[in-house]
Amino acid sequence: MNRKYFGTDGVRGEVGGRVMNPQFAMRLGYAAGRVLVKNHEGKGRPAVLIGKDTRISGYMLESAMEAGFASAGVDVLLAGPVPTPAVAYLTRAWRLAAGVVISASHNPYFDNGIKFFSANGNKLPDEVELMIEAAMDEPLDCVSSDNLGRARRIDDAAGRYIEFCKGTFGSDLDLSGLTLVVDAANGAAYHIAPHVFRELGALVHPIGVSPNGFNINDGVGALHPENLAQAVREKGADFGIALDGDADRVFIIDHEGRLYNGDELLFAVVRERMMRGPVAGVVGTLMTNFGLERALSTLQIPFERAKVGDRYVLELLKARGWVLGGESSGHLLCLDCHSTGDGIVAALQVLAALRRHRSSMAEWVKDLTMLPQVMINVPIAAGVDWQSHAGLQQAKAQVQAQLGQFGRVLIRASGTEPKLRLMVEAESEAVALACTQKLADSLG
Repeated sequence: MNRKYFGTDGVRGEVGGRVMNPQFAMRLGYAAGRVLVKNHEGKGRPAVLIGKDTRISGYMLESAMEAGFASAGVDVLLAGPVPTPAVAYLTRAWRLAAGVVISASHNPYFDNGIKFFSANGNKLPDEVELMIEAAMDEPLDCVSSDNLGRARRIDDAAGRYIEFCKGTFGSDLDLSGLTLVVDAANGAAYHIAPHVFRELGALVHPIGVSPNGFNINDGVGALHPENLAQAVREKGADFGIALDGDADRVFIIDHEGRLYNGDELLFAVVRERMMRGPVAGVVGTLMTNFGLERALSTLQIPFERAKVGDRYVLELLKARGWVLGGESSGHLLCLDCHSTGDGIVAALQVLAALRRHRSSMAEWVKDLTMLPQVMINVPIAAGVDWQSHAGLQQAKAQVQAQLGQFGRVLIRASGTEPKLRLMVEAESEAVALACTQKLADSLG
């Protein structure tokens, strides 16, 4: 499918550029509104929820989207700064036609993005996104005054979402006696995440909770866990919780300052679910560590890889009828808790496992041995058919034969720059480095 604007996670770009500007946002709101009105015919006036993170540009884009929707005859509920998964939840809970998130996730403040959720709290289907893109080619217009959409602020969106998150934590459990450092990345969860963990009984030291429009993800959050590790040691905390700017991904740090990434957290959740009953299968991505695949195989749990991106993990989970999946980057999907990836909910699932079984994090994931992973990016000219490159394919076969069942080779083209990503996982970093270099050398 040829797309002009939508990527794997909505529309994203630098503010003031081709797409992240008020004119585009208004046209996008109007086009999406036209599609929603058409699909909502006979059901009354459609309504959408708009949430955003803490970037300075969010106010501008929110106003433009609101105007576009209203001019198409769509009511708008404005939630203010809330996490991406909060919009997914509230859209579903309030039976709205769609949800809109204005956020560029882990990107710096000068970027922003717009993505949509369907009425059931999932990413919009491809066919609907294509309908919106087609509608954007139509002239910007306006319905009659008596058919204009209405807009209103929602004051309790954060509180409702806090209660939802707490509801995913076992009612027989609490976090009393635990000391947590919660890093909200100066992002959308700055006024939410600390309350969730505190109201479940933990002593919470919040950091990254002073957004000023320009400091989202800046030296804080999941992109900079080293600062959280230092805060955990200084506070003598049991755990550190690191979210990103829109709070849909998470890393956890234990009391020793050890970082646990998405693969390790996914294993922790899977192991706890096994205690309750069979786990039908787990979905990772092409970048998921081979160690997780091996550990799940030992537990006789099927494992499949999707393309990189939580959208593709979700698609494969639904196709297989499974509920657990995730990415190394910290996007975890627990479809028995939420319809989309949620950093706060994922952290609660991990903490619930540790509390229920009175275990430390290190002890709980001791059966997972992560393999060293080495990646080299090699420039490649546009249009080069690397898949038919005889030298590369020969080197790949030799490396895979050398690794056998104790490693993995992945070669893929970058989706954002003219480079080939060569990755090898092996039992030792030295072997992985040597094998990766062999692949690179084969390209001349």
